[in-house]
Amino acid sequence: MKVAVLDIKGKETGRKVDLSDDVFAIEPNEHAIYLDVKQYLAHQRQGTHKAKERAEIAGSTRKIKKQKGTGTARAGSIKSPVFRGGGRIFGPRPKDYTQKLNKNVKRLARRSALSLKTKEKSVVVVEDFNFETPKTKDFVAFLTSLGLENKKSLIVLGDTNNNVYLSSRNLERSEVVTGSELNTYKIVNANSLVLTESALEGIESNLKK
Repeated sequence: MKVAVLDIKGKETGRKVDLSDDVFAIEPNEHAIYLDVKQYLAHQRQGTHKAKERAEIAGSTRKIKKQKGTGTARAGSIKSPVFRGGGRIFGPRPKDYTQKLNKNVKRLARRSALSLKTKEKSVVVVEDFNFETPKTKDFVAFLTSLGLENKKSLIVLGDTNNNVYLSSRNLERSEVVTGSELNTYKIVNANSLVLTESALEGIESNLKK
């Protein structure tokens, strides 16, 4: 599948690139996408949640009132969960949310996500570009030229570019990543995918069979 290469002003350069059918035109496997996205979101959780149970509360161990004759329920410890300041019953404990997923399933998920975006005509290829200095105004002009100023967009660079990254950092709907940082969640979460030529080469070489 051939796609026109655009310049930084959104105009065609006269060149076209061929998107690999093995990466951008497979039959999407939605279950693989689901598994990969679920793993990504699970790994965002720190798992450090913790509440003190009655054995961990600091407090006196004396019996707080006599057993009989008070007309109220018997009570032995101030740390009891029924009292204010007492322990928590079945409170959260630290937990590791790591999920294992086979490497081939993750590759299939990324290829499926890219194929879905291609089918939706949401993939744009631009020539490699740079900004002289970090400027949000320049990055907004770049998005506007592509008609993406009001869309959630993911810009994929071939290599780290500090000027482009810093120019985009203040924009809520836009994210800049390198090809090695690209994952299924970021692809699915974006409305439009903007690939530079160098990023395209790297993605295809990593995901081809």
